[in-house]
Amino acid sequence: MEELAALNEEQRGPVLDTEGAVLVLAGAGSGKTRVLTARIAHLIEEKGVSPYNILAITFTNKAANEMKERLLTMTEISGAWVCTIHSMCVKILRTYAAQCGLEENFSIYSEQERNTVVKQICRELGYEDEAMLKSAKFHLSNAKMLGLSAEEYAAKYSHERNIEGAIKVYVRYNERLRKSNALDFDDLLVEARKLLRESKEALSELAGRFCYIHVDEFQDTNAVQFDIIKMLASVHGNLFVVGDDDQSIYGWRGAEIANILHFERSFPKAKVYKLQRNYRSTKEILSLANAAISNNRLRKGKELWTANPEGEKPVVHEAEEESDEALYCARVIAGLKQEGYKLSDFAVLMRINALTRSFEQEFTKYGLSYKVFGGFKFFERKEIKDILAYLRLIANPFDDEAVARVVNVPKRGIGERTVQTLRAYAETEGLSLYDAALDCDLLPLNAGTKAKVKSFADAVKDLIVKSQDLSVYKLAVYLVDTLGLRDFYRDGTDEGEAKAANIDEFLASVEEFERLNEEASLSDYLQQITLYSDTDEMDEGDYVTIATIHAVKGLEFRCVFLAGMEENIFPSPRSLDEPQGIEEERRLLYVAITRAKEKLYITRSRSRFLYGRREQTARSQFLGELSEALGLPPERERFGGYGGGYGGGYGGFGASRGFGSSRGSGGRRENVRYLGRASERDEGTFSFGGTSKPPSRPPQPVSAPPARQNDVGGFTVGTRVKHARFGDGVIVATRGAGRNVIITVRFETAGNKDLSAALAPLEIIGG
Repeated sequence: MEELAALNEEQRGPVLDTEGAVLVLAGAGSGKTRVLTARIAHLIEEKGVSPYNILAITFTNKAANEMKERLLTMTEISGAWVCTIHSMCVKILRTYAAQCGLEENFSIYSEQERNTVVKQICRELGYEDEAMLKSAKFHLSNAKMLGLSAEEYAAKYSHERNIEGAIKVYVRYNERLRKSNALDFDDLLVEARKLLRESKEALSELAGRFCYIHVDEFQDTNAVQFDIIKMLASVHGNLFVVGDDDQSIYGWRGAEIANILHFERSFPKAKVYKLQRNYRSTKEILSLANAAISNNRLRKGKELWTANPEGEKPVVHEAEEESDEALYCARVIAGLKQEGYKLSDFAVLMRINALTRSFEQEFTKYGLSYKVFGGFKFFERKEIKDILAYLRLIANPFDDEAVARVVNVPKRGIGERTVQTLRAYAETEGLSLYDAALDCDLLPLNAGTKAKVKSFADAVKDLIVKSQDLSVYKLAVYLVDTLGLRDFYRDGTDEGEAKAANIDEFLASVEEFERLNEEASLSDYLQQITLYSDTDEMDEGDYVTIATIHAVKGLEFRCVFLAGMEENIFPSPRSLDEPQGIEEERRLLYVAITRAKEKLYITRSRSRFLYGRREQTARSQFLGELSEALGLPPERERFGGYGGGYGGGYGGFGASRGFGSSRGSGGRRENVRYLGRASERDEGTFSFGGTSKPPSRPPQPVSAPPARQNDVGGFTVGTRVKHARFGDGVIVATRGAGRNVIITVRFETAGNKDLSAALAPLEIIGG
């Protein structure tokens, strides 16, 4: 088989070891997906195993789709289950819905929808206190994650504050979901485990079917998931799991690193293989990654190596403020872009998404296209959630949360009091909210309000009828057009226009789904969206990725900036209060470093405005651990002045303070190795390490081709200019000299902006 010939010796061993339990410890960039797919192809092609008897599960739609696509180039996989673990549970629960007390078309509530229902229940129970609401949300989430019933959870956490009230919410929440023929994200796992525990028929059929089970990203499994996996493997015992204990970063959502560390306790005869050859990164980057993770004690132990080139030393850059930090990244990106890099080759990674603002602002100033991940997902935007709620209601008319969300979208004059009347009637009569709306003539409402409720009920009835004949895409288009949702969101503001544009983007996503899944139903589409993740949203566009580290696990970039390396940011202060918390943070650092293929820049800001105030910061303790590997001198006391900006990188450029001059005290000069060469600069901002030889000229503008270098001499006070994003404006101030000129432009609509004259996408339009 060709696939076997392409494997190295480390990879070939676990592929050929097909019987019994096998654990593969796969280091970052070691080709684990190649091993997984080659093993499945080997089973089908060489061992004669039917695809029907094969299960392969992972944790994101993106990973599952990539696995399918790769397998399809190797062999025929019709009948195999290649999916996320949550999708697998949905398949199981829809197959055995009657045994679970569900209809096959049950809805799946996202975390946002769960919170909406919890908030409603708290109001019903008279829990108006915000602390009680937070407590109820926490305990509900914790109970579901642990897979405990209300009684089990109450017994285990009886000492917790507000536990009695939280349990009441938990019980009513479960009742509400059952009445709505709905499950939430965690229920998919809990109910699947319950089914396999209680139904001998389901366990026998499923465990009997799957002769060979494969689990990717095994370090991310929680206790409930591992229980399900063990039960599915209980008949044949052929369980192949691939993971990396050094990349276990989801403890905060229940992932149990013990599952991979103690796998042999569950399967005493398990064989263990290690994949330690990295195909992704340079030797310098891997050396830093190994140095970082070596400080952890809870690990199996392995050391990545590579035959790749030595590469360039990672660079540490310490800026004065967060805008300087972001400007530094913009400058490096612009310089490397002139060497042939694409914007999609870059990622700016951070521990918390609260740090994205300065990067968004600076990248916008200089025309660098970017997308932010790890924050607000596309499918969680209000306008998209509204459309999805209508589609959920069409698929499952019992979905009370969907009714409550859209009964007044677009505006019909139906307020909360009317919704409460509907709820009371539905509760009394044992009906769904939609059925209550259909019975509007029987409700204790005035004639005008009854007419409004009837208009909603009739609109939904029409959509349900249309859904019988229309494809998913045509139904979505009909829904948007009939309800006039574009016009509803267009309110004359940029935000309104953006919402209308998001609706068109949503319709495009439905069309793409239908094109790739010709026989898929509306329920199939809704299931795919509910199980969506951040990485699934990433496309092939040419933009800089700005993301939390969690959001890019499994991805790689030619050049990575790891920002905000400061105490109380990374590591997270919460990690210091939790057992093994600091080790998980260090694993997160390891994940961030190993995303980089060629270049790695580690940045921090000596002061930062965060959570409403500006404070001085200290280097992350992780930088202290890596000081020798990075060549960092001891952290110095803050100088009285800001010094001379950023020195000689890519032709030299000024920060938003200093601009090549020495202000205040502390202007002592020193030579610092920066971007591969020594440059004379002030001590205000430091860069250490080395990268490739800088280009022979300063970076050119990045706004649009053909790129050109701004003639900074033309930017004088009073000159009118045009910016690609901010529009027309006039220069009101300049400072700095040469290529370090910073200009202040008063834009007609965007106000005053400080811009680098050499980099900003500006056009002179008059004096």
